[in-house]
Amino acid sequence: MKLVILGGGGFRVPLVHQSLLADPDRLVDEIVLQDVLVQRLTAIGAVLDQQAQGASWRPRIRMTTSLEDALSGADVVFSAIRVGGLGGRSLDERVPLKHGLIGQETVGPGGICYALRTVPVALDIARQVERHAPDAWLINFTNPAGIVTEAMSAVLGDRVIGICDSPVGLCRRVAGALGVSEQDATFDYIGLNHLGWLRRVLVDGRDRLPELFDDETALTSFEEGKLFGAQWLRTLRSVPNEYLHYYYFARETLEQLRAQETTRGEFLSDQQKSFYERIGNDPRAALRTWMETRSERENTYLAEGRAIAGMAERAACDMDGGGYEQVALRLMNSITRNRPDQLILNVRNRGVVAGLDNSVVEVPCFVDGNGPRPVATGPVDPHSLGLMLQVKACEQAVIRAAKTGSRADALLAMSTHPLVDSVAAAAATLDGYVAAFPELSAFRAP
Repeated sequence: MKLVILGGGGFRVPLVHQSLLADPDRLVDEIVLQDVLVQRLTAIGAVLDQQAQGASWRPRIRMTTSLEDALSGADVVFSAIRVGGLGGRSLDERVPLKHGLIGQETVGPGGICYALRTVPVALDIARQVERHAPDAWLINFTNPAGIVTEAMSAVLGDRVIGICDSPVGLCRRVAGALGVSEQDATFDYIGLNHLGWLRRVLVDGRDRLPELFDDETALTSFEEGKLFGAQWLRTLRSVPNEYLHYYYFARETLEQLRAQETTRGEFLSDQQKSFYERIGNDPRAALRTWMETRSERENTYLAEGRAIAGMAERAACDMDGGGYEQVALRLMNSITRNRPDQLILNVRNRGVVAGLDNSVVEVPCFVDGNGPRPVATGPVDPHSLGLMLQVKACEQAVIRAAKTGSRADALLAMSTHPLVDSVAAAAATLDGYVAAFPELSAFRAP
């Protein structure tokens, strides 16, 4: 089977390769890494070669900068691109801070700007897949995952599926806190990408989540319990996705972000520049360099949230998020081998959440050779549904704006997001993005 990874010079590619090396069935016999930067491909190629040393088998690996060349004859496509690179992410985060708004990669104004740049590129990729690999399944890693997946579904229908490791990481940590096997549990999770709640953990037909709310020690033993605090989780009677910290503690987050010398994007930009340069200077140490960089990256994840909650360094159990690569490979195996599985995925709604029509949601899905089918898990409480509807309206305005160049839709998305409290600040932020990104010139104020 031929697997194509778009953004093949990206930092997470070795995680996919490592999992494939351990695949006893050897499902993938060819990997094509496509990237626009040869330096990135060369560096990641060195990491992969060192990973494979001593392995009894590895897939064939080919590298290319040509999208058409990569896609031709593909069976599965992983799309993991970053339009504008980490320099773009840094601007996504920095510009709104100047106007008193939270700056984050996928949430609020930063996510809106990232989507405005990314959706046109993602749509072109979808059309290229339709043309050169019409039978391929596209698994979307690209953020903002919900928006990008929904935009691409207009071209590829149900053959595009969005993934994220936040829900599976949350479920794994909660199962660990309850002392139950993840394999024996069914998780009732509902939401949009980076906006979801774990509502029940079923084991032998009984919901075990109430036990967690009654046990202070267990409830605060894992990352989300520490981030949100026992009192708020007991109030919600659910466990939120970690990204909801930006919504529930918006004032504190803004204060913390403005106090920090660098944004997450600026930190990663400097780190990644050093990473690729170090491998270029000493390719023999590529794997060690990658492992050291990854450890630093994981340890500093969601640093602003942990600072607000007074948390120390991340525990090992908190960093075991399940991994994009594990979710993607389970999904790929289930579809291509017709092996039934259940995964939390970004797919078209199909009536699971009332009021969201056929837009993309993040919910448990039954998966087999026919792809994923969302599983209905019951009504959504008014608080969660209201927030989902408001954010989804923003996401759909972003897609319209990206397709048409409409400033009105871009400003509507920016102004009505729950993390934006001022139309004037939203307009100033949009103008700041237009000044920073030439590709957004269509959204310039008249």
